[in-house]
Amino acid sequence: MKTRVAVMSIIVKSGDTVEKLNHILHDYGEYIIGRMGIPYRQRNINIISIAIDAPQDTISALAGKIGNLDGVSVKTAFSEIKDED
Repeated sequence: MKTRVAVMSIIVKSGDTVEKLNHILHDYGEYIIGRMGIPYRQRNINIISIAIDAPQDTISALAGKIGNLDGVSVKTAFSEIKDED
């Protein structure tokens, strides 16, 4: 299976969606390389960065689920690195 390395940038504007977001990320945990979360209290938002190695369809599905959450925006950057498992 071909996999790609990507980085997702997530901005959470609503604290009400954090639990739903964490549940989605838990479901994709096998693909997540690392995660960094930064609370930006002055602006009342959370900034999350996810490094992921997964099939492109899986990455797109994850981004879609996250993007459908209220008060959450997500952008994905794909690397040129591809791998055959």
